[in-house]
Amino acid sequence: MSEQVKRQAYRKKAEAQVEEQKAKLDQARARVKKQAAESRIQAETQLEALEKKLEGAKKRLKQLAEAGEDTWEEVKEGFEKQWDEVSASVKGFFAKLTK
Repeated sequence: MSEQVKRQAYRKKAEAQVEEQKAKLDQARARVKKQAAESRIQAETQLEALEKKLEGAKKRLKQLAEAGEDTWEEVKEGFEKQWDEVSASVKGFFAKLTK
């Protein structure tokens, strides 16, 4: 498999992961709407922070798509680091939400 095909497959996988987390955040937002006012405000603040992290991951994903051969690995590592943070944050938020 050529390097170009590998990069394209990786990018598509990453795009799917971003969309999956977006759907989870949308689902979380629906749940938050049902909560009491005080906890809702706190949860909304956390959701906004998560959405900003997700937007950062989307920017990294765009950089990944635009990266040349000389910078692709570095950009990929940056995306993966940010993606791990996004995933852990969303998972933690859901854990709190379901308690």
